[in-house]
Amino acid sequence: MKPAVVALADGTVLRGVAVGAEGITTGEIVFNTSMSGYQEIITDPSYAGQVITFTSPHIGNYGVTGEDDQADRVRAAGVVMRSISMVASSWRSQGTLREYLIANDVFAVSGVDTRRLTRRIRQFGAMPVAMGTDIDVSELRAIAAATPPLVGVDLVSGVTTSHVYHRGALGQERGHVVAFDFGIKRAIIDAMTARGLAVTVVPASTPAGDVTALRPDGVFLSNGPGDPEPLSGPIDAIRELLGKVPVFGICLGHQLLALALGARTYKLPFGHHGGNHPVRALDGGTIQITAQNHGFAVDLWSLAGGDPPAVHGLPTPDRAAPAVESAFGIIDATHQNLNDGTNEGLACRDIEAFSVQYHPEAAPGPNDASVLFDRFAATVGGARA
Repeated sequence: MKPAVVALADGTVLRGVAVGAEGITTGEIVFNTSMSGYQEIITDPSYAGQVITFTSPHIGNYGVTGEDDQADRVRAAGVVMRSISMVASSWRSQGTLREYLIANDVFAVSGVDTRRLTRRIRQFGAMPVAMGTDIDVSELRAIAAATPPLVGVDLVSGVTTSHVYHRGALGQERGHVVAFDFGIKRAIIDAMTARGLAVTVVPASTPAGDVTALRPDGVFLSNGPGDPEPLSGPIDAIRELLGKVPVFGICLGHQLLALALGARTYKLPFGHHGGNHPVRALDGGTIQITAQNHGFAVDLWSLAGGDPPAVHGLPTPDRAAPAVESAFGIIDATHQNLNDGTNEGLACRDIEAFSVQYHPEAAPGPNDASVLFDRFAATVGGARA
């Protein structure tokens, strides 16, 4: 294993050893607080353009298996770990994580002080990073400083499907859903087919007319990477579909639905990445522990004509925007992040459309919010009836 260097855009340098591909990689560095599920995380298309720092100190101990892949290949730009396991101990394992990283040509570094790195990201925000082997540190620093941020960049076009494909419902079919692939995870498709929904997956750039031609009983807006605002085509398509068919969005799909409704989005300092984020349901106060992976958030206050109150201590419900008017009727904020008070969900009163910022399918993570797929399946089944 060769020595490897991690250089941040602010000049910070950390050292370790290369445990994956060799060479140089760049991206935006973030941290993920999940204790397990590393394979699902690095194959999540929402991580396109990002380098993942795992805060859990020991990664790879149960190996890898093809059943856990969330896409056709690793989508993360790189991986940083405190310690990688060189052996795999699980009856499901089909190989070690290091073998998997090498086979997928993923640059990965072990032996890094990830606690120091995570504190740096928390203090100064997600930032460009360059990692490499066999390169001068000053040159790597310059590469990191020259790496552009992800704001205003369309990353979806690099991860969406190039063709339409179909997945049949398991058991009796309750309805047919067209799913926009902005970087969809396999577990999301599985969650819908397991509830009796046939799913037709379409490219992100699919016009609304092509969607309606498929005669769906519902439309799903998937997760995906990066900034939602450059995606003008999908936003226009969603706007045209609203009120014609039930719509459910997750993660990037939540942000795109909000933009289609007229709200704004903004970049978070270091995002929400991990399987232990507490979220409050505003209608009843119940708390869900959720899996999250996003660097941008929805600002419903932009439709309310004001700014949110400042957070002092634990975010309270008054931090969430009140019911707001849009071209499609009244919108309610439905969920709130209990770490920073940001919006985690919305629902339209006058049309069938709702979305959440977190991942109810988990993969990996808790399943507290899986009932949202039951809600969507019931809505789609009702539309078909």
